Amino acid sequence: MNRFTKSFADADAAFSGQYFKELELLKGLSEDEISKISPNTTTMSVYEKLIEIVENASRKNMAQAELVSKIKGLGDTAIKISKKIPGLASLF
Repeated sequence: MNRFTKSFADADAAFSGQYFKELELLKGLSEDEISKISPNTTTMSVYEKLIEIVENASRKNMAQAELVSKIKGLGDTAIKISKKIPGLASLF
């Protein structure tokens, strides 16, 4: 097993898991769209953390309540970004 095997397996699991559609849409947001959500200088950092959370949730088939809790833990900017994705918006 090479050093990339686990990374590829994790990516496959994330994109075949419960939140794969939301993850694709989330990753499809442009930097301009994200900047319009919040002019805060940390917005891109929050966006990247949000992607990690949704990837992890998809890979582990995390319960919606746990996903919502983790997104809320990132703050208002993460919630605003999430609301741009129909499958995540319905959670708030």
